[in-house]
Amino acid sequence: MQGHQSTVDDAEIAKFEAMAAEWWDPDGKFKPLHMLNPCRLDYITRQIAAEFARDLSDPMPFQGLRLLDIGCGGGLLSEPMARLGAEVIGVDAAGGILPVAQVHAEQSGLKIDYRHTTAEAMVYEGERFDVVLNMEVVEHVADPLTYLTACHDLLKSGGLHICSTINRNPKSYAVAILGAEVVMRWLPKGTHDWKKFITPDELEKLLVDSGVEPVDKKGFVFNPILWSWSVSDRDLSVNYVTASLKR
Repeated sequence: MQGHQSTVDDAEIAKFEAMAAEWWDPDGKFKPLHMLNPCRLDYITRQIAAEFARDLSDPMPFQGLRLLDIGCGGGLLSEPMARLGAEVIGVDAAGGILPVAQVHAEQSGLKIDYRHTTAEAMVYEGERFDVVLNMEVVEHVADPLTYLTACHDLLKSGGLHICSTINRNPKSYAVAILGAEVVMRWLPKGTHDWKKFITPDELEKLLVDSGVEPVDKKGFVFNPILWSWSVSDRDLSVNYVTASLKR
């Protein structure tokens, strides 16, 4: 009897492993995202802990919570959430990066359910979550209200929606487009369309219209002298984040 014939291509696996190492290299081409990530994680973990009465000093404080990471990319947020005990589903409409995320999660000994799909498709499938992370996605979609409504529909009652994006003003054009894409070349030219950036007031209205209740907002501020990011209560002029609840 012939044995089972595997369709795994070892050369392809090796290629994805190399890509995974590049994505997760804090000094590589994704360095800006790695620099921002501690700020994002600090905000996210504090909001989840407050909403679900979890103690962040526990080894796995988010155990029992089902979390969706939309636009998960290589898994820079999905992996820390899984380490903290959450059941994590990471989705991305760009399916090409998901094998990278899968390989790195396996290398890290983490179980994360990565899927090539959309928020709207998951609503249709009847998926529901305690937490939906929607980080730097809304400024890329064709219809923000329809998308945010799908995020609302994916939440269980009492669920938490965390959404970050970029403000629309002259400073954000100078920093996020001219600075990041042209001067520093942190991002490929054309990554962002300034006209699709969303002001905090606009996002708050969109969130309310989607059905959630905004309860918090903060800024993510880059200090070019210290070369680091921090969370700000007042400065939402460029990058900012919101927390909302489904009552």
